[in-house]
Amino acid sequence: MKYRIDKPYPLIEKLQPNPRYASMMLSHLGGLYSEMNAVSLYFYNHIILKDSWLELSEAMEQISIVEMRHLDIFAQLAYQLGADPRLWDCQNGYLEYWSPGYNVYPSHLQSLLENAMIQEQQTIDIYQKEINCIHNHTIQQILYRIIEDEQLHLEIFEYFLNEYQYKKRL
Repeated sequence: MKYRIDKPYPLIEKLQPNPRYASMMLSHLGGLYSEMNAVSLYFYNHIILKDSWLELSEAMEQISIVEMRHLDIFAQLAYQLGADPRLWDCQNGYLEYWSPGYNVYPSHLQSLLENAMIQEQQTIDIYQKEINCIHNHTIQQILYRIIEDEQLHLEIFEYFLNEYQYKKRL
């Protein structure tokens, strides 16, 4: 199974500082719907699923690695745009560090998968909105490319949810 689209990420060209865009990239590092949330949640899911559903556990681990790559890309973008790329978010001029408390930690399989799907869809929606308000081709292309991975993750979670529901009916 593939966990990322087989296509390179666009190169991050030298960007001019832009506080507005930098703030958006910081939200992808340490905000409520950040890549750090995805990394930590999928890592957690990987651990708790090892004994009950190894295939899903391995998928969670591999997807968390892809999300870590996204985290790295957004950190590079934030830095080039003039922000300190810590795991924090800038909201209304205030910096707030990322917290594992941002995640929901369901342990029931159906809720776990539905939560992962909701997180992926919210991430896709946020990135699509940003594409429309960011007027920088490089950043837009990076967001488009990352959305492709997130859509694949959504499909993978849908597959596992369908598998779970099928097995439950037997």
